[in-house]
Amino acid sequence: MAEPWEAYLAEHEEQHLEELKEFLRIPSVSALPEHDADVRRAAEWVADQLRRSGVPVVELMPTARNPVVFGAWHVADDRPTAMIYGHYDVQPPDPLELWETPPFEPSVRDGRIYARGASDDKGNAFIPIKAVEALAATQGGPRINLTFFFEGEEEIGSPSLPAFVREHRDRLACDFVISADGGMFGPNDPSLTVASKGLAACQIDLRTAATDLHSGEYGAAVPNAVQQLVQLVATFHTADGRVGIDGFYDAVRDLTPEERAELAAIPFDEEQYREQLGVRALWGEPDYSVLERLWARPTLDFNGIWGGFQGEGIKTVTPAEAHVKVTCRLVPDQDPGQVLDLIERHVERFCPPGATASVRRFPGAARPFTIRRDHPALQTARRVLAELYGKEPLVTRLGGTLPVADIFQRELGADLVFFAFGMPDAQIHAPNESFRLDAFTMGRRAYCAYLNALAG
Repeated sequence: MAEPWEAYLAEHEEQHLEELKEFLRIPSVSALPEHDADVRRAAEWVADQLRRSGVPVVELMPTARNPVVFGAWHVADDRPTAMIYGHYDVQPPDPLELWETPPFEPSVRDGRIYARGASDDKGNAFIPIKAVEALAATQGGPRINLTFFFEGEEEIGSPSLPAFVREHRDRLACDFVISADGGMFGPNDPSLTVASKGLAACQIDLRTAATDLHSGEYGAAVPNAVQQLVQLVATFHTADGRVGIDGFYDAVRDLTPEERAELAAIPFDEEQYREQLGVRALWGEPDYSVLERLWARPTLDFNGIWGGFQGEGIKTVTPAEAHVKVTCRLVPDQDPGQVLDLIERHVERFCPPGATASVRRFPGAARPFTIRRDHPALQTARRVLAELYGKEPLVTRLGGTLPVADIFQRELGADLVFFAFGMPDAQIHAPNESFRLDAFTMGRRAYCAYLNALAG
């Protein structure tokens, strides 16, 4: 027998889609100061949607930068409390010329809605709000206590959140967190994400002389900063793809045979993956599969490198300075601060003669996250997904980082259950980002079923 909320969701499908389009039209780009007012407008829009859905307590709570949209629906003291997490900020839409339709004018075609933030995270974050609306309309509200936490800084590393969560620890107390940021392995492949990587980031600045110099007069006698930096960063990896920094792997918790079996069970085609990316060959740490490297092994990436003349044509200089940005994706039990310490020591050891180099640490570091397999909320999610999809969900991991997972775990003692419906082909952070309409339908149904199932 169908649940009453199912009929409600079907009846209001078009309305909810139109409301999502309203949300997507707000260019809430947290990385760009010129969009500060838009970010605030998005927060107010989310707060208004929570109120319309029946949530009794809703307010904007200030942080050092962008507000947290806070909501609370208390049902009974003897019921568990779940926090629903999402974010209302989005990535910049550049490069604009690669979008088929404007990034902040939502377009529906081929079973998808296209817009910046469609999947990451506005489409996903909107789903639980509409599920709660359906539960309020058909059964008077949720059957467990709910706290809502929607932030506006996820796309810039959630810098305000550690202090904010620590300051409001009592008010944010919960038994566990449900993340509406994340996704499934595929349209017909439900999945449980049990881990996400941590993050450490820095910039290395190298200098040789006081100023750029004439390459004819000085190029044969003065160290070239670009050449010296390339020589330095070449020591960061071995020829076979391992990170070459002493001690980098010392704290890494190796995969157990059971964990490797979980990953081997994922229907992942390495050759198809290579072809889709348009690369001639895959690369990385030996003795591990591609999926193991993506999800469960640490990485060190150069995100940008520059120095000297960057304009059109030729300028015959010997550059005096050069720079590289570095990020590391970390796995249990690596610590971001300790990893940056190792990078600093490596830079000091391998800096070429005639150059000086320094490491600037960036904020937004995050520890890796894992949840135990027998966590009750995770097991309930497994049962709900198995019933909805007619198959057992896959056990997956994230190669990316969700800083709040570690923050909530450390500050609130609350584990995080990923329960979101983005897809790998959504092109998040890229032009033509999209969200599948069938995922929007399934996600609202799944949240209604999950929230009710959590009541026991």
